[in-house]
Amino acid sequence: MAQEVALSPTRLILAAIIGLAILLVLIIKFNVHAMISILVGAIAIGTIAGMPLADVVTAVNDGIGNTLKGIALLVGLGSMFGAILETSGGAQTLAVTMVRKFGDEKAAWALGITGLVIAMPVFFDAGLIILIPLAFSLAKRTNRSSLFYVIPLLAGLAVGHAFIPPTPGPVLVATMLGVDLGWVILIGIFCGTLAMIVAGPIWGRICGTKYMVPVPEHVQNQADIDESKLPKFGTIVTIILIPLVLIILKSLAGVIPALSGAAPFFNFLGEPFVALLIATVIAMFVLGVKHGYTMPELEKVMTKSLEPTGLILLVTACGGVLRYVLQYSGIGDVIGNAVGSAKLPIVVVAFIVAALVRICVGSATVAMTMAAGIVASLPGISALSPIYLACVVCAVAGGATVCSHFNDSGFWLVKSLVGLDEKTTLKTWTIMETLVGLTGFLVALVISFFVA
Repeated sequence: MAQEVALSPTRLILAAIIGLAILLVLIIKFNVHAMISILVGAIAIGTIAGMPLADVVTAVNDGIGNTLKGIALLVGLGSMFGAILETSGGAQTLAVTMVRKFGDEKAAWALGITGLVIAMPVFFDAGLIILIPLAFSLAKRTNRSSLFYVIPLLAGLAVGHAFIPPTPGPVLVATMLGVDLGWVILIGIFCGTLAMIVAGPIWGRICGTKYMVPVPEHVQNQADIDESKLPKFGTIVTIILIPLVLIILKSLAGVIPALSGAAPFFNFLGEPFVALLIATVIAMFVLGVKHGYTMPELEKVMTKSLEPTGLILLVTACGGVLRYVLQYSGIGDVIGNAVGSAKLPIVVVAFIVAALVRICVGSATVAMTMAAGIVASLPGISALSPIYLACVVCAVAGGATVCSHFNDSGFWLVKSLVGLDEKTTLKTWTIMETLVGLTGFLVALVISFFVA
């Protein structure tokens, strides 16, 4: 491991500013891939700061190796788990059953909750494409604006995608900060649920009343979902809860005396990759084989699900490089001293950094990666309590969610699927994303005051 070197604070600050500026210019102006941009920016920071070149290489290797070893299996298993849930119709089962139980009048709440749950194992884009026909069906049946149901669904998906493992975003931030995923899940559920309520049913009702957006023509005549072919609701809920419960039990076993005797057992089963592996294997047989899928068919589904994970893993690994360059060069100490003199809580710093990157770059993954890298390099971060660090993870998630606009692919996906113009998308989707991020951050900030 490289030793942190004593360099001029002024030179370190200039190196950080120049390196981060190079990174942002490469992404924003020249559309260079995020992985290349982050790697170039990190190396630029190290060399300009005056790090020995051998230490720069060490920081790159440590950043990639230490980051990937914590998340590679989780991202891969999570993608496979989500793909089985998607292919089997499990997401539709959850949505249809929830809407039926809540009724048309409270269906917006059902869609918000469903979106939150589904986005944990299923990627945002896939979850939206799977579930949006149900929102349109409700709008058509009740003669309401489609936004009345689409906004709560989007809010739920955004929350599940940003705040609650095993979705990749909070997993990568938690890994870089060295915090137990069980606490991230518990704090994330609390922050995310309140964020979903504010940005989903409440904001959705306002949008649905103010903007009459009809159901797109291409779905007007679509047939309703054939529920007889879908897996059972209880089965889906149980399978989704398996990894969450096991991971949480591992965390609780370490602090509840009554569970101390079973701690080794829970520590093994609650290890995130073990918990996800168990859930994936059960899903393969219960949702796959028992529903008529052959093993070769499941193998194709699961292999295809790994296609987008390469980008996630490489961008995240380069974020780890940024973290180690900042740490080994001593810039992390400079930033830490500045934060200390400014009297800003680390939770606030994490949110601001992630929000600035999100606004500039558009990518939530890049925003989370950069913010996590900067925060993880701060001195004393490892000494903070696990619950406080979980609040920091949620603050990063909140900052990386706010202000989705023209440079975010999610903005254009929602615009095209819902049939909105750019102005209305800004007034509905962008505000919804900002409400999700701000609410989640504020809840995390309040919790942090009690656990600091």
